[in-house]
Amino acid sequence: MAGDVQVHNERVLEPAVGWRLPDLKEAWTHRDLLYFLVRRDVVVRYKQAVIGVLWAVLQPVLLAGVFAVFFGLLAKVPSETGVPYPLFVLTGMIVWLSFSKAVELGAASLVSNEQLISKIYCPRIIIPVAAIIPPWIDFAIGFVVTICVGLAYGFVPSIGILAAPVFVLLAMFTAFGAGLWLAALNVRYRDISVVVPFVLLVGLFITPIVYPFDLVPNELQPLYAINPMVGVLEGFRWSLLGADWPGFLLLIPVAVSAVLVLGGALYFRRAERSFADVI
Repeated sequence: MAGDVQVHNERVLEPAVGWRLPDLKEAWTHRDLLYFLVRRDVVVRYKQAVIGVLWAVLQPVLLAGVFAVFFGLLAKVPSETGVPYPLFVLTGMIVWLSFSKAVELGAASLVSNEQLISKIYCPRIIIPVAAIIPPWIDFAIGFVVTICVGLAYGFVPSIGILAAPVFVLLAMFTAFGAGLWLAALNVRYRDISVVVPFVLLVGLFITPIVYPFDLVPNELQPLYAINPMVGVLEGFRWSLLGADWPGFLLLIPVAVSAVLVLGGALYFRRAERSFADVI
């Protein structure tokens, strides 16, 4: 009689040593978890909300209206040539609100999922990835509203609108790179969650959202354009409104997003070995 044969399949998890990139293949095998986290955040965000999805429309429209009154009407701040000031602000606001919210949620993602990190194993990088996706659902809604507002002003999108997703992806990758850095740092230094909203508030005014890039003095433009969202917004307005082609400005968000994502992924991978202990 044959004896019983027992087979034990065990997987030993060891912390990463040195500087390594996250295992994307392993992350892909956990894509169901990514879907669950994104779905959870979207449902929680809108469940039992009085305004619900309309908030994705009202927030950029109301802010654009406020800036149009105080900056456009009272302060006489110009916009791009031939572009009505409210439409000019709205195109910048829908991108900035989604970008800033993605960075903020990415920074807080690990701490807000403390139970997930401390109790089960999963590729940690999935958590900040899932956190930055929901704000871009709001962007999609705001984008449709912006097109409608543009049509009301007589702006019919040209073929350049096909390039709009490229600039949105640049904004998403920039937010993802920043979110990786901030999420890992926030585990160890909890005051990061206090600093991030303030930095984003400052970013609102050092990004050409309520004023055109040309308003910045020529000698300061190279320094000012280090902000990657400058090139993103200029490119987005070119694709949507037919504004001036941003030229070399487009190289900056490409380079910055690449550095942020690569550097953030390396640092995140190195720091994640202590997440469960520190968090």
